[in-house]
Amino acid sequence: MKRIGIFGSTGSIGKNTIRIIREFPDKFRVIYLACGKNYRELIDQAKLLKPKMVAIYDENFVDIVKSELSSYGIKILSGNNGIRELAECKEVDLVVNAIVGFKGLEPTYICVKNGVNIALSNKESIVMAGEIITSIVKDKGINLHPIDSEHSAIWQCIIGEDKNFIKRIILTGSGGPFRQIQKECFANITPEQALKHPTWSMGKKITIDSATMMNKGLEVIEARWLFDIPAEKIDILIHPQSIVHSLVEFVDGSVKAQLGVPDMKLPIQFALSYPERFDKAWEKLNLENIGTLTFEQPDIEKFPCIRLAYESISIGGNAPAILNVANELAVYAFLDRKIKFNEISVLIEKALKEIDIIKNPSIEDIFLTEKEVSKYINLLI
Repeated sequence: MKRIGIFGSTGSIGKNTIRIIREFPDKFRVIYLACGKNYRELIDQAKLLKPKMVAIYDENFVDIVKSELSSYGIKILSGNNGIRELAECKEVDLVVNAIVGFKGLEPTYICVKNGVNIALSNKESIVMAGEIITSIVKDKGINLHPIDSEHSAIWQCIIGEDKNFIKRIILTGSGGPFRQIQKECFANITPEQALKHPTWSMGKKITIDSATMMNKGLEVIEARWLFDIPAEKIDILIHPQSIVHSLVEFVDGSVKAQLGVPDMKLPIQFALSYPERFDKAWEKLNLENIGTLTFEQPDIEKFPCIRLAYESISIGGNAPAILNVANELAVYAFLDRKIKFNEISVLIEKALKEIDIIKNPSIEDIFLTEKEVSKYINLLI
C-alpha cells in the first residue's frame, strides 16, 4: 500500500487524485492533505480520508479547521511553516504536488531533498528550478512522475526506449479559446471569455495560460528538464480535439503517440500506479465517435508567449523563473481586470529584459528572483 501526501488537495488535480485513491482503497493510504484557503473542502476530505495531518495555508481559517476536526485525532498545521512541516514528512511513499503557481516550488524542493518520490502537477517547480530539481532527483535515485497530460504522454511513449534514439518531442495543445480569433481583437478579450476553454476543465490560472498559449511554452521548459532533451528538439503542434496528448519521433522516422479523452484522471492514475496500470478506465476513447483528428502549426506572432518561453530557455539561468513569475502575476492582474489580455505578454517581455540574469542560480537565487520579479511587476500594474 502506497502512503500518499497531497498538496493542493482541494483543487481540480487534488480532487481527482482523491477520487482515484477512493477507487483503490487497498492500494493507497493518505497521510496528509494541504490546501490554500478552501477550508470547507479540506474538512470534508479529512473526515472522509482520516489522514494523520492536514495543513491550510491561509491562517485565517485554521481555527475553524481545528474545531471541525477536533474529534478526529488529526494534527492541524497552517501557514508556510505548516506546508514546510508536511513537506519534511518522510512517512510517505509518494507526494502529489498540485499547488498552483510558484508557491509549489518549495514543497517540491523539500520533498526531493528528503528523498521522497513525487508526482508533479506543479509545473512551476520545473520551469523555475528544473536543473536543480532534476539533479537532486537523479542524485537521490528517486522518482519524479509528471502529471500534466502532455508530459505523461511523453513519459508513456519513451518507457523502454533509448533516449539517444529520440529525434524530437512534439507537445500537442488545443490552441485554447482564441485559436481562430484575430490578434486585433485580443485587447478586448474579457476574463470570462478567456476562461471558456473548448475542451478541458481546469483551474483559472492554467485556463488563462491556455488562452495565451503560455501553457505550451511552460511545457516546453518542463519537457527540456524532465526528459533531458534540448529545447531545439521540442516542438509544439496545435490539436484542437485534445485526443493525442503528445508524440515522440524517433531517428528511424517512427512516431509514438499517446491518446485518450481530455480527462486528467488518466495521467494522475498512471503517476500514482506506476509501474502498474490499474484496471479502471474512467471514460473510454471512442475514435469512431470523434471521427477526425486535425493538426496545425501554432501562430507564434499571435501568441508571443511561446516565443518568450523559448527565449528564456536560450538565455538560461534564472530567465525561466523570471518568465514564470511575471506570467503568473500578469495572469492574475488580467483576471482582476487591471491589465488587458494582450498586455500579459508585454509585461513578461519587460521583466525578461529588466531583471538581472543569474547564469548558475542556486535555489536561494530562484526564491530571490521571485521576490524581485514580483516587486517589478507590481510596480507596473
